[in-house]
Amino acid sequence: MNLNKSLIAQRFAKAGQSYTEQAIIQKQISQHLCQLMQGYCPEHLPHILEIGCGSGNLTQQLASNFQVEQWYLNDLYPQVQQHFQSNLPIQWMIGDIETLDLPLDLNAIVSSSALQWINDLPALLTRCHAALKKQGWLSFSTFGIDNFTEIKQLTGQGLDYWSINVWRQQLEQLGFDVIWLEQQHLSMQFESPKAVLKHLKATGVTGASVQQQRWTKQSLIDFYENYQKFKLENDQYTLTYHPVYCIARRKE
Repeated sequence: MNLNKSLIAQRFAKAGQSYTEQAIIQKQISQHLCQLMQGYCPEHLPHILEIGCGSGNLTQQLASNFQVEQWYLNDLYPQVQQHFQSNLPIQWMIGDIETLDLPLDLNAIVSSSALQWINDLPALLTRCHAALKKQGWLSFSTFGIDNFTEIKQLTGQGLDYWSINVWRQQLEQLGFDVIWLEQQHLSMQFESPKAVLKHLKATGVTGASVQQQRWTKQSLIDFYENYQKFKLENDQYTLTYHPVYCIARRKE
């Protein structure tokens, strides 16, 4: 799937405030990524590039736990700037990271819940490798092949995700040491299939995960009926998140 970046930006910008309230799983993921970084990365990371900073979940975590002298913060749309403290030493990089020039001699490149929106991951990872200092850190979370499996099963629509084995293979081929690589399956529960769609819309995820789906009254009825197979004994409906976490380091 070739992702429509302008549509993605529109959906996330529109969901700006509701994202902060609804992105419960994304907050947990950024917290876990920060904890992993604390276990492996040095406390002093002077120059950090964050890809897809969003509402600042990861930025805030890292700012509290690492010594950073310069933040390079990237996202598709300028509205994200409202979520950040003015006292942070930020250089904004607004736009599609696939077309922007990356700063050089970085100590770390980080990203949480954003790399799944990249059209050409190998090309971006190659550029990240070049932008890092030797022994620089690439630390990120993204999502795996079971992400939103309920939606994909019912609509046939969804993003193309790499398996954890493909991530390891790609990173090692590019000259990274993969220090830590893990995956989780996290489940949210909702009172109705309609509430599932409202959650996706409130987090901006419908910008691409179901961007090809053209909802009609009948297709919505069918979707709600078919979602019954994901109903639990407590009358709640599941939505699966499949985060993948990686701590990698550029070789000499």
